[in-house]
Amino acid sequence: MSSEPVVVLEVDDSVAVVTLNRPNDLNMFSGAMARLLSVAYRECDERDDVRVVVVTGAGRAFCGGADMRPQSASFGPVRGGFSAQPIDPPAWEVRKPVIAAINGHAIGIGFTLAMQCDVRIVALEAKLAIPQVRRGVLGDGGSHWTLCHAASQAVAADLLLTGRTFLGSEAVQLGLASRAVPADEVLATALQIATDIAANCSPVSLAMSKRLLWMDTTLPATVALETAYHQVVMGGADAAEGPRAWKERRTPRWESTVNGWWERVLAAEEAVTDKAE
Repeated sequence: MSSEPVVVLEVDDSVAVVTLNRPNDLNMFSGAMARLLSVAYRECDERDDVRVVVVTGAGRAFCGGADMRPQSASFGPVRGGFSAQPIDPPAWEVRKPVIAAINGHAIGIGFTLAMQCDVRIVALEAKLAIPQVRRGVLGDGGSHWTLCHAASQAVAADLLLTGRTFLGSEAVQLGLASRAVPADEVLATALQIATDIAANCSPVSLAMSKRLLWMDTTLPATVALETAYHQVVMGGADAAEGPRAWKERRTPRWESTVNGWWERVLAAEEAVTDKAE
C-alpha cells in the first residue's frame, strides 16, 4: 500500500490543483478518495486565496472508475448512508470555477465526476464511458441531469442507455467538453484557462454566474436572479475596478471575496423568492 494520499491539493497564485493520486491503479475511485476529494473541494470553497480549481489525475488516467476487483465489493448490498453522489460538496457547489483536466481515461464515476465540473479539457484519445448499465447498476453523480444540461436528452440517452465507450475527440463534438488536445497538453491548457480566470474575473461575479448556471429554474426566474445579483455588485468596488483596469490596460485588482459578500448574495436571492411568493 502506498503512503501517498489518494487526493493531493496544491495552491499556487490563486489556482488550486486537485490531483486524484492512485496512478498505479488508474486512479480508481475509492471511499478514501471520495472523502479526501470532499475535503479538498470544501477547502477550496472556503479559502479566499483560491479563485479557480483544476481537477486532474496522476499518471496516464483521469479516473478509471470504481474498483472492480472482487475484494472491493463496489456493487455489493447498499448499506445505510449510501448515496449515488459520494462527494460533499460536489464540484457544482464549489463557489469557484472548477475545471476538469481529463488527462486520460475517465470511466464510470470518473467521467460523472468530471461532468460535475464547469469546464472540461480532455485528451483527444482518452477513453470515456458511463458503462454502469453494462455492470448491473446505473449512472451516478447526477449524470442523468448533467449530461442533459451539458448536451441534450438525446446525447444523455445515447451514453447512459448504451454504456458505450467514446473518445475525447467525440466528447467535444457531443458538447460534453470544451476542448480536446493531446494528452500531454491537457493540464497546461486547463492551467492557462484557470490562471486567466483567476487574474481577470471578479471572484463574486464568478460565484454568482456559476450559481445561475447550475440552477434548474425557469427563464423568468433566472432573469429575476440576474437582476438581483446585479443589484448586489453594481456600484461596488469591483464594478468600478473592472472598467478602470480595462481602460488602463492592466490586470484588475479585485477587492471582493466570495466569503465577504456571500451574505449579500443570499439576501438578494431571498428577496427574489419573497417577491415571487
